[in-house]
Amino acid sequence: MMNGVDVREETGRDVTMERLEDQLAWYDRKSAYNRRWHVRLKMATLIAAALIPLTAGLLTMPWVAGTLGALVVVFEGAQQLNQFHHHWVAYRGTCEALRHEKYLFLALAGPYATADHPRRLLAERVESLVSSEHVKWVAQQEQSLQGKEAQR
Repeated sequence: MMNGVDVREETGRDVTMERLEDQLAWYDRKSAYNRRWHVRLKMATLIAAALIPLTAGLLTMPWVAGTLGALVVVFEGAQQLNQFHHHWVAYRGTCEALRHEKYLFLALAGPYATADHPRRLLAERVESLVSSEHVKWVAQQEQSLQGKEAQR
């Protein structure tokens, strides 16, 4: 105790809210980034695919249609390799779950209404959400590695 204030509680307040805000910003930013790339690649794929029959029928240069077909493969390959759609959805879900925790905590509602130490509960729940996202990422990386080894 220092000047009537529990130092652990005061320090935890700053650290917990800083961590929450940092993670909210990170997941929001990464979700938006992955959404943009997902939409860009899908639009490029659609445009290139739509142009293939037009160029094949209207132009006498078959390499144009072939190039467009190759671009479709490259765009789809980039999407599969980078998993923009999957990451967009996963990061957005985690961001919204963190935001939900923040508002419940600030309103002292839900599990925080009856908690003896609401800030400690917030810290535990935030870390649980973040670590579960990390566990999913590790599992996905291991699955991807196993898939590559099976192809050898």
